[in-house]
Amino acid sequence: MSAWWTPRPDSLLGTLRSPTYLRWQAGLQVFWLIALIQAPLALKGFDWSWFGPTLISIAVYLVAYIGVYIQPLNRLPFHAGAIIAVGFVLWPVNPLALGYVVIGVTLLAYAQRVRVWLIGLVVATLAALAWAYLFNVPLIHAAIIAGGGLAAGFSNFLYVRGARRDVQLRLSQAEVSRLARMAERERIGRDLHDLLGHTLSLITLKSELARRLALADPARAQQEMEEVERVARHTLGEVRSAVTGMRAGDLNSELISARLMLEASGISLSVVTPERMELPPKAEAALALVLREAVTNIHRHSRATEACVTITRNGQDFSMRITDNGCGGLAAHGNGVSGMRERVSQIGGRLAIESPVKQGTQLQIALALVPALTERSA
Repeated sequence: MSAWWTPRPDSLLGTLRSPTYLRWQAGLQVFWLIALIQAPLALKGFDWSWFGPTLISIAVYLVAYIGVYIQPLNRLPFHAGAIIAVGFVLWPVNPLALGYVVIGVTLLAYAQRVRVWLIGLVVATLAALAWAYLFNVPLIHAAIIAGGGLAAGFSNFLYVRGARRDVQLRLSQAEVSRLARMAERERIGRDLHDLLGHTLSLITLKSELARRLALADPARAQQEMEEVERVARHTLGEVRSAVTGMRAGDLNSELISARLMLEASGISLSVVTPERMELPPKAEAALALVLREAVTNIHRHSRATEACVTITRNGQDFSMRITDNGCGGLAAHGNGVSGMRERVSQIGGRLAIESPVKQGTQLQIALALVPALTERSA
């Protein structure tokens, strides 16, 4: 049995899987709770008439606030509504309780449907106007609830929409990779079946013939066994080629995957490739991994709207340039750059990076292909 504080799989934390923003926001609540006690203490002095209800409200608030994050999403409006209710109940004795109302409204923006947040904002604002009439609360408090709930709630709405889209993107990428691996295994299986089926049948027939001729015609039997050896060696070479093809990275497939990832993130990708792009298997595998790492950096860190991959080849000179119009400032040895440098260096290439702050990033990979390896891979 999991602990009560463990997020449920269908909770806000359980579905987003990237709660850095949520943790930062939760940390701010500590300062808010301190102010909830400190401000009236400075204005009114200690009095159980406000201090007792405030302590009770904090206990209820903490339970409801944690529930927003770890309980199932369909219960989120209930927990956020409880926080709003606590704010209105405490408001007559502690004016800072309007913060509870603002927090509850902004938490509603995490709900699965945006109308839940908008309805909560309208209801909380109308209730604040009623409280202003009933308890002689300044109308500015209702304006604070409306403005704060709208601004902070909209920020939360944008965050959770992007986070959910990012989760869907990762799931889609994982599914694409799984289907690609499955298709590749099926292709290899078919190739090996077609390759080995005929060859093993031929080896079996020649072996049986050599066995029958072993005493009657030894010379012919030896000739048949030499044929068996030749066929077996040839087949072994073909099997090794098939397995090498299965293990090698595919630059064209990686370009397709890059387009799927970036365009799903709202980043347009343009690709320029030469008509002839045959590469040695080792070089293509390394370049595919470098491209994947660079595209992942663009997706996670660049805040770009456009990206471009330009591949050129002039004889044995190969180059790949990856650019974006994002925030720049890519560290020389951070965000996977060291790994990219190492991969490029292993195939005899060079990696150059230009990433001025707020001016985008450019990665330039230059590689001189070895003619013998290139011809062998063609």
